Amino acid sequence: MTDKLWGGRFQKPAEQWVDEFGASISFDKELVQEDLQGSMAHVTMLKSQGILPEQDADSILAGLEQLKEKAAAGQLDYSAELEDIHLNLEKHLTDAIGPAGGKLHTGRSRNDQVATDMHLYLKRNVQEITGLLTLFQEAIIGKAEAHIDTLAPGYTHLQRAQPVSFAHHLMAYFWMLERDRQRFEDSLKRIDISPLGAGAMAGTTFPIDRRQTAELLGFSAVYENSIDAVSDRDFIAEFLSGASILMMHLSRFAEEIILWSSEEFGFIELDDAFSTGSSIMPQKKNPDMAELIRGKTGRVYGHLVSLLTTLKGLPLAYNKDMQEDKEGMFDTVTTLKGSIRIFEGMIRTMTVKENRLSQAVQSDYSNATELADYLAAKGLPFREAHDVTGRLVFACIQRGIYLRDLPLSELKEASPLIEEDIYEALDPYNAVARRDSEGGTGFRQVKIQIEEAKKRTAGD
Repeated sequence: MTDKLWGGRFQKPAEQWVDEFGASISFDKELVQEDLQGSMAHVTMLKSQGILPEQDADSILAGLEQLKEKAAAGQLDYSAELEDIHLNLEKHLTDAIGPAGGKLHTGRSRNDQVATDMHLYLKRNVQEITGLLTLFQEAIIGKAEAHIDTLAPGYTHLQRAQPVSFAHHLMAYFWMLERDRQRFEDSLKRIDISPLGAGAMAGTTFPIDRRQTAELLGFSAVYENSIDAVSDRDFIAEFLSGASILMMHLSRFAEEIILWSSEEFGFIELDDAFSTGSSIMPQKKNPDMAELIRGKTGRVYGHLVSLLTTLKGLPLAYNKDMQEDKEGMFDTVTTLKGSIRIFEGMIRTMTVKENRLSQAVQSDYSNATELADYLAAKGLPFREAHDVTGRLVFACIQRGIYLRDLPLSELKEASPLIEEDIYEALDPYNAVARRDSEGGTGFRQVKIQIEEAKKRTAGD
């Protein structure tokens, strides 16, 4: 036999490199606090059910408490020979309290143990991520509220389209993040379920109380099927899916931050704390943090695809392949937390260059729709109004001027419906103010939107 905790059936040990290949302790030590938490609930239940003698249970609980303190202080050593966090902690416990430590695993398998750890880990971290998202949303609200009257070019196809309130543009990202936050909050329904007590896959002969351990661990429900309990990784896939959508939103926002901070746009300037310089070009101020977030999006996508690929061909119940479920989850949690914190700081501290934005909306043809709408309101069919406006825009482009530069006489040649009030309609500020439809960029509507946003984040 080998000296492994499960080695009774084996006649020779694996070579060291094989042990190292199969071990997960290098990354699943991240679950140390969750593993100890789950073990303490399990032993407490074993004691109350009379499965473990009171003296043994108390000894185990005291030993686990000591390990918890050592783990928090970074004083625990881990061995690849012991494979994973579960066996490493069990060995530490047995070394500390003697043979009674071997009773910790009564009525439990590493299969339901690791699943419990990951449910606890994701529950804690998803709650933290939703809190960080709320802070980020509040930063967007604050910046938007300061720039309701700031005009900005709105784009489609990255071409100037229509003038908008800069606050309106920013608030589009608030609502993307609101959907992200709702997705994570909803995912907690699937995360907040206890697999503990499912055993290896068929339950246990011991008279355990799964509801008690679920309550001790703060879970709202237990898995109804023991096979499903140990083989389910949907909750991780769902988290990675929500994380991928969030990172896609952050990447889109990052792309705009990068464009806006370029000299070609010049709409914003990032704080020095979120920028870097060049080793050779002294004038450079690079939006590196935004670029990093844009780049890190790919790794989160990769973790989702990796897990789905791992799971797609697995028969029930537990398979060693499922050891591959953790590293991507850990890395995604770290990536999300860092990206959200960085973005919140960038938005709170960035300088909006109002004069440059104002200049931009005065020097383009983004008010062309206003002329078409003006003519349509006078009774001209919109398609004809569109054609008249398009020909006027082309004439302006040929002469290097803008619609507001055309004298009234030329405008009336294009359409006798045009009167002196056209210049008021073509003013970008009026163009924005008049778009007062629900959810539109009109200043009144933007204020309504911001007030609703404040209600959504209040108390979170």
